Amino acid sequence: MPGRVKADLKGVPETALWTLYHRAAEAARPDAVLADPRAVQLIGEVDFPFRDRLGGARPWLAQAIALRALGFDGVVRAFLTAHPDGTVIALGEGLETQFWRVDNGRADWVTVDLTDPLALRRRLLPHGARQRLVACDVRDSQWMAGIDPSRGVLVTAQGLMMYLQPAQATQLIAACAGAFPGGSMVFDTVSRRFSARTRTGAKGPGGHRLPPMPWGMDAADRDRLRTAHPAISDVSDVPLPAGRGVLGYLAPRAAALPLLRGDRPLITRLRFGTAPARLTGCP
Repeated sequence: MPGRVKADLKGVPETALWTLYHRAAEAARPDAVLADPRAVQLIGEVDFPFRDRLGGARPWLAQAIALRALGFDGVVRAFLTAHPDGTVIALGEGLETQFWRVDNGRADWVTVDLTDPLALRRRLLPHGARQRLVACDVRDSQWMAGIDPSRGVLVTAQGLMMYLQPAQATQLIAACAGAFPGGSMVFDTVSRRFSARTRTGAKGPGGHRLPPMPWGMDAADRDRLRTAHPAISDVSDVPLPAGRGVLGYLAPRAAALPLLRGDRPLITRLRFGTAPARLTGCP
């Protein structure tokens, strides 16, 4: 379409458009749980058949995606309060617009993603002197080169870890723990049951068939993350914020509800102790 930027992403990278679509649908509501005007703006700037390819944006799913983003925003804001000159590293960021929601005007922001989604992000979103884009597979630890952990580092992985093989996810967590002493990491996961469904080709929430998600983790598995690396000093749950309606009421209470506590998406925060690693790598 004239004046729009064509988006031609396939497979896992296409999920960046799926999350943008739902986040923008929620943000466009007068009673939105997440203020995200840049996401709404992006929908009008991207040449992509959102409805034909992804189906309609169901309000409950749009709110769920927005609440997840809001949960991550809370972790980032808390980090920036404690480390106003720190570095946020957003892995597999796609078209997430979190920087413009939480930026404190001082922190550095590093986006690590594959070449195609990163090129689309570069064309659609303005990036200033404190933002760096790194074209690199997150499984290649070379992207960690040149990041100074002394002012504080937070690694975020929103909507990413479930697409890794279990061993790859563990290796990524271990590499972050070793490379960023005193830092932290926050990521979300799907349940084992949901992971199994995607691997059989079943449709996901909203009727859209998502790519297979090899890594699923239940709440009972979370504490095992401590064994990924000796520097992991704390593993904790990040509850979803409260929202609108029944979903919004249940979201922050899911861990206490018998029917939900063992089979639900999780947001997990890790804190790291000492054990720096010296790396060289991706541009």
